Amino acid sequence: MMMEKNISSEDFFILLGFSNWPHLEVVLFVVILIFYLMTLTGNLFIIILSYLDSHLHTPMYFFLSNLSFLDICYTTSSIPQLLVNLWGPEKTISYAGCMVQLYFVLALGIAECVLLVVMSYDRYAAVCRPLHYTVLMHPRFCCLLAAASWVSGFTTSALHSSYTFWISLCGHRLVDHFFCEVPALLRLSCVDTHANELILMVMSSIFVLIPLILILTSYGAIAWAVLSMQSTTGLQKVFRTCGAHLMVVSLFFIPVMCIYLQPPSENSPDQGKFIALFYTVVTPSLNPLIYSLRNKDVRGAVKRLMGWEWGM
Repeated sequence: MMMEKNISSEDFFILLGFSNWPHLEVVLFVVILIFYLMTLTGNLFIIILSYLDSHLHTPMYFFLSNLSFLDICYTTSSIPQLLVNLWGPEKTISYAGCMVQLYFVLALGIAECVLLVVMSYDRYAAVCRPLHYTVLMHPRFCCLLAAASWVSGFTTSALHSSYTFWISLCGHRLVDHFFCEVPALLRLSCVDTHANELILMVMSSIFVLIPLILILTSYGAIAWAVLSMQSTTGLQKVFRTCGAHLMVVSLFFIPVMCIYLQPPSENSPDQGKFIALFYTVVTPSLNPLIYSLRNKDVRGAVKRLMGWEWGM
């Protein structure tokens, strides 16, 4: 009789990833590498530009820089490992590596949910309380809000990821995913995981549904304020900035809800991989494009920076 045992710290996991479609691995490697490089360059561009141009030293671009840095960290927590697995036959990750990856993926994902709420509050204050905006969004308060986003992510992840690794895996090593994610790890367990699934649902409700409700409430108030505006120029500016944020919110929250707001036992592993691929690879690469392409402030900052360089 085979004795049940848990995975020890000396063991490893095998990330199956997209090994069911070996003919797609090379194509996926190239596509994901391109998106990853776009994520790094685009988000670094936003961070550097916001730092160098004094016109962008505003709460909106302070939070946007935080979002860009967060997206770089978020993709880097899983994508390099995926690229290595796609490129070669070796698809293993150590037990410690899996724990670290799960911790950072959860921490950065939660932090992004909270940060998007903070950004929606900033837009609400700018549109609905313009006369009090500088008081409401004082630089020190902005730093506190950004810090709260990061701290909430890392503290919550410490609790949830440790609880996930307490479950008995009984020697199972095959993770049917391309990175260490909670639903995929719960499927490895040989014991009842209903308590873990319930905790996952509760945590997802707190950090996905509640932030989404707060964001939609903020934009409901903004929409009401916009309808009463008489200035066409003001309307256009509001739609540009708020529209970009709403698009980013949709690209992030919709796929995350598809994964985390239903029990892992009801998720299709293959479908989950491609949905996760979207919010870990595609969304972070699109954020800089969404915020910069139709943004006059960013285009103006680029022109000023180029003019300054030519002047040198």
